[in-house]
Amino acid sequence: MRRADRFQYFLDYFTTNFPEPKTELVYGNPYELIVAVVLSAQCTDKRVNQVMPPLLAQFPTAAHLGAASADDIFPFISSISYPNNKAKHLAGLGRMLTEDFGGEVPSQIDELQRLPGVGRKTANVVASVIYNQPAMAVDTHVFRLSHRIGLVPKTATTPLAVEKALVRYIPVELINRAHHWLILHGRYICVARSPKCSVCPLATSCAYFEKHFGKEAAYVPLPEQ
Repeated sequence: MRRADRFQYFLDYFTTNFPEPKTELVYGNPYELIVAVVLSAQCTDKRVNQVMPPLLAQFPTAAHLGAASADDIFPFISSISYPNNKAKHLAGLGRMLTEDFGGEVPSQIDELQRLPGVGRKTANVVASVIYNQPAMAVDTHVFRLSHRIGLVPKTATTPLAVEKALVRYIPVELINRAHHWLILHGRYICVARSPKCSVCPLATSCAYFEKHFGKEAAYVPLPEQ
């Protein structure tokens, strides 16, 4: 199957059955989202959602976070992966948001990446979710699925290369939704160690499925959502 056909199958399925995907991180404003996304690196959204309420009760705004030290923040995020580094990042994030951006979360990718703890993936998530920009955040799920399904070539060996390969084929108005489709599909169906091919709605267009089970292998599609 041609790569363009795989993309079309992928887009057709999700636009029909899951037209409005949302992040599973719980947030109420741009500040809360960027804090949550920084915490979510190498950590589950479920765990982040558990620590956010007490963290926000103590540090409800960028100014509160910026006035705190890493030691002040650490007890609230100690159950998160890499809490020492993330506490330092959040303290610096709060200060820069307050001092350089008037307490507001910027919308531009390059400005977002200036913030401590914010790499391209985090910047793309914020730009996509908050500002509805056509930004494709490539995390471990997106990277894995893009290769496994056959959406990107084997030569796309970095997150940036995968990002460029994906946006080449995805209509600009669907890019921010496609990011969520890939993440959620990788989280619940196309999991890392034992992908659930028998219930995958993308199986007939998937390079991995074709390689391991053959073009004519039977599968049970997911019910429409």
